[in-house]
Amino acid sequence: MTTTVAAVDLGATSGRVMLGRVSANELHLEQLARFPNGPVAGTGGTGLPRDEGLHWDVSGLYRHVLGGLTAAAAVEGGLASIGIDAWAVDYGLLRDGRMLGEPFHYRDERTVPAARAVHAIVPPAELYARNGLQFLSFNTLYQLTADRVAGRLEEADSFLLVPDLLRFWLTGELRAEATNASTTGLLDVSSHGWDLELADRLGLARTLFPRLVQPGERDAVVLAGGDRAAFAGVPVTAVGSHDTASAVVAVPATGADFAYISCGTWGLVGVELDHPVLTEASRAANFTNEGGVDGRVRFLHNVMGLWLLSETVREWEAEGSSIHLPSLLAEAAAVTAAVPVFDADDPVFLAPGDMPGRIAGWLRSHGLPVPASRAEFVRCIIESLAEAFAHAVHTAAELSGTRVGVVHIVGGGSLNALLCQLTADRTGLPVLAGPVEATAIGNVLVQARALGVVAGDLESLRAVVAAAFPPVRYAPRVRVA
Repeated sequence: MTTTVAAVDLGATSGRVMLGRVSANELHLEQLARFPNGPVAGTGGTGLPRDEGLHWDVSGLYRHVLGGLTAAAAVEGGLASIGIDAWAVDYGLLRDGRMLGEPFHYRDERTVPAARAVHAIVPPAELYARNGLQFLSFNTLYQLTADRVAGRLEEADSFLLVPDLLRFWLTGELRAEATNASTTGLLDVSSHGWDLELADRLGLARTLFPRLVQPGERDAVVLAGGDRAAFAGVPVTAVGSHDTASAVVAVPATGADFAYISCGTWGLVGVELDHPVLTEASRAANFTNEGGVDGRVRFLHNVMGLWLLSETVREWEAEGSSIHLPSLLAEAAAVTAAVPVFDADDPVFLAPGDMPGRIAGWLRSHGLPVPASRAEFVRCIIESLAEAFAHAVHTAAELSGTRVGVVHIVGGGSLNALLCQLTADRTGLPVLAGPVEATAIGNVLVQARALGVVAGDLESLRAVVAAAFPPVRYAPRVRVA
């Protein structure tokens, strides 16, 4: 018997509602809705209020999600469950269940002074011992501190990360799913509960923090009424609501000696562990210990990802050029001349706008030539990403004491053959690419297991993925100095 579930999967550049059909010997995915996503600048707006800065139009995303779920509910047999995943760290502030304004975008620069304020109270080494997180100036604890300093928390009685916010609007239940909560910097890396003592020191009210739930829990159903009528009463299952947590579930690994790269707007590069790595060397390398499904630890490093390429193409198009990305990537693959490599982790590339200019400026400031053609420029970006990925893979293995024999690339980056091949070349390891929709697949499988349709540990779920979506293999080529 086939069970049908809906996966709401929201990324930093697009969102989608996917239909998952699962049985003991079937795993099939169908896209029912896809819609754009991105930062909204300025103040005002047609929906909820926005302060000056970069924001997300989460209210608009929710309307798209309702449309996708309505289409999903119309399938034969109806829906057995809904699961929601999204990006990390960003949140909405609520008062009596009402969102006070559209959430800030993590690329907004308001958190830079807030990070300094936090570190004046809790030194970085102590923070790492408490939360195990790499330093990123936009982590939730810095954003909440920025809101506290600006007075935005005075009216709020709770905060919800983006997937929890959508879940609340569907069910009326205030909950925080654990894998995404682990990215806030306010979850204790050892006890896996909210670090309320840290919250006290930072002046964050304990009442802000919702009850934690684990992936697989089904404790709420969709409320009746309004635009939810078509799927009212359908259970909402907690999945790995941090999109990378769901993506790692769907890594089609057949052994334990793998590293993963969940590659889209960001490249999340790491290994899966049973216990966190909290050494000074790990902190100095800026590696993070985030929660995974079934209590696993995602020991990883954030690399800027395909954001570098998409922002470059967007800038060229804004200048009036018509860019056909597959053709441009093919031209980049044909480049035989050496191209310079830049540091894809440099924070100078975090904000939107004029990515080609910033990359060129970085190269000049380091005494490196700027590529003459767009094909060479793209090759420079892909080579730099592959080098950053390779460094992160080898550092993850060294810091964790694990052996890596193969690298799995999942997500949209798995379609970029040049990136996959160059990553194999620079790591010296085979790369297995796919599935593209790993996040939605992981979301679907956690729901299916909660429903009893499939069973077993993560390795069992990954075997299902490997059978349904065989990856493409890229062997490392001998590099000529």
